[in-house]
Amino acid sequence: MKSENKGTITVFGKNTVRESVRSGEAVELFVSSKYQNDAIVKEAQTAGIEVNLVSWNELDALSKSTSHQGYVAICHEVKEYTLAEVIEQCKQKENPLILMLDGIEDPHNVGAILRSVDAFGVDAVILKNRGEAKVNSTVAKVSTGAIHYVRICTVANLTNAIQTLKKNGFWVVSSDGSGKTEYDEVDYSGPMVIVVGSEGFGISNLVLKNSDFIVKIPMVGHVNSLNASVATGILLAGVTLLRKKKK
Repeated sequence: MKSENKGTITVFGKNTVRESVRSGEAVELFVSSKYQNDAIVKEAQTAGIEVNLVSWNELDALSKSTSHQGYVAICHEVKEYTLAEVIEQCKQKENPLILMLDGIEDPHNVGAILRSVDAFGVDAVILKNRGEAKVNSTVAKVSTGAIHYVRICTVANLTNAIQTLKKNGFWVVSSDGSGKTEYDEVDYSGPMVIVVGSEGFGISNLVLKNSDFIVKIPMVGHVNSLNASVATGILLAGVTLLRKKKK
């Protein structure tokens, strides 16, 4: 039985573990004995992944959680791409789309955002290496396995990253309550970066200053802000629809 060590990450939850197997990222599975005949177990065995049938308490200890649903996997550590790699890969596409996160500290928000990123085919997510939630087991669980399919890039300075992206033909659109333009009034043709900030502090002034557009999501209710993951889902769905209409 292998244990988690440097170069691996523990993920848990039925859907997350299933995707870790399908994506080829799982190294070893720990499954409740009651699920020994489950399709995930058979799929893992077919792929040559070691499967251990264990007790519920052992799964609690392995996952450091009680919400594992009877499934835990040790996976390869999530690969991080450099900004140069992301830009090079985006050159292969006509209308690449990158999401940049500024100060999202809640791992549940990051996990939900990664789920939307995968759903709408975003090419990469850029995060700061400080001041953001770490890509950990909680992020993996909330993403329901999307973490295994999304390109993640961490940088030391978002403003420097924006300047590099702009030099490579990207337009930068920041979503902020201070925006005067509604998000659906922008032309999203070509290489685009969408920036989303935290609910509490929003997007930093330097990032806003270096953005080409500052947009807002129109709201008519009494609450003046949206959860960061909800706002991201609205923006990505909106950009996808607007691009489709342009074709």
